[in-house]
Amino acid sequence: MEQPSKSHNSVATALIAVGSNQISPYGCPIMSVKEAFRAIERAEIQIQAKSRLFNTPCFPAGAGPDYVNAALRITTTLPPLALLQALHEVESDFDRERTNRWAARTLDLDLIDHGGALLPDRATWDHWHNMPLEQQKTTTPQGLITPHPRVQDRAFVLVPLADVAPDWTHPVTGATINQMLAALPKGDIAAITPLEQGI
Repeated sequence: MEQPSKSHNSVATALIAVGSNQISPYGCPIMSVKEAFRAIERAEIQIQAKSRLFNTPCFPAGAGPDYVNAALRITTTLPPLALLQALHEVESDFDRERTNRWAARTLDLDLIDHGGALLPDRATWDHWHNMPLEQQKTTTPQGLITPHPRVQDRAFVLVPLADVAPDWTHPVTGATINQMLAALPKGDIAAITPLEQGI
């Protein structure tokens, strides 16, 4: 698979993490994730690959019910900020409320990578990438940061991503998905269990 990147036609490949652990207007978390797939695809967004759906422990532990997580590989003509806005509009249609950091949610759509872009700059990315976990719990970025600064820490993102972009390498660190997974505790990965073989 090609590394996500922008072409001369201004088409970018992007990676999106999808999650839900609350009932939405579309039903239970499984139904919400499946409906989100349909809601995301539009003229400027074409889904190239969908992962399996996975049951994943809530993060951080004790913050709510377990999640249903998945991942998408898309192509889009939307620039990063416009794509993020489109994802937020989909979340709003699912009654997503942004309250406490890492609170339970009807739908969570995270832009993991957009054509390998480093946004907004290396210093900001390094700041969020190196932020201690306790500080992450109370601090929220005010703008888009790509690649997602915590992707390497989260099995619930990496395991679904391996379904849709197994050859993706981190545009800053150069680590592959398999290398990032190998660096995580084995128990974190074992806790991510597929709900079904495909959709």
